Amino acid sequence: MQVEHVDFWAVPVTDMERSVAFYRDTLGLPQTGDGGFPEFKLGDNGFLYLLSLEAIGGQFRSPHDAGFALRVPDVHEARTELEGKGVAFNGDVLDTGVCHMAFFADPDGNQMLLHRRYAAPPS
Repeated sequence: MQVEHVDFWAVPVTDMERSVAFYRDTLGLPQTGDGGFPEFKLGDNGFLYLLSLEAIGGQFRSPHDAGFALRVPDVHEARTELEGKGVAFNGDVLDTGVCHMAFFADPDGNQMLLHRRYAAPPS
C-alpha cells in the first residue's frame, strides 16, 4: 500500500456548536466545509473534521487521549495567545532538546499540542 498523505483527522465531539466555536474562533482554524461534519484547514497539508458519533449511529465514549500536533512558528507565543482566549494547558512548555511542545485539550477533552522542532534529532 502506498499512502499519498493524510486527507483528514476526525475528532469526536459532544456539542457541535461549542466545538465549531473552539476550533474556528479560539484556535483560529479556517472553516472550509460544513454539511453536518464541519471541516477545518490545518496549515497546507491537512484537514480536521468534527464528528458527532450519534449522527453515524455511534456514541461518544471518551475523548482522544493521544492527540495530534499543530506546528506553529513559536510555541510560547501561540500558548500565550490561546491562554488569553481561556485555553488551559497541561503543564509548562516542554523542551525536549529537539522541539518545544505545549499540551492542551478541546472542550470535550480531545488532546492536542502545539509543536515546533528547532533542531535536528540526535543521530
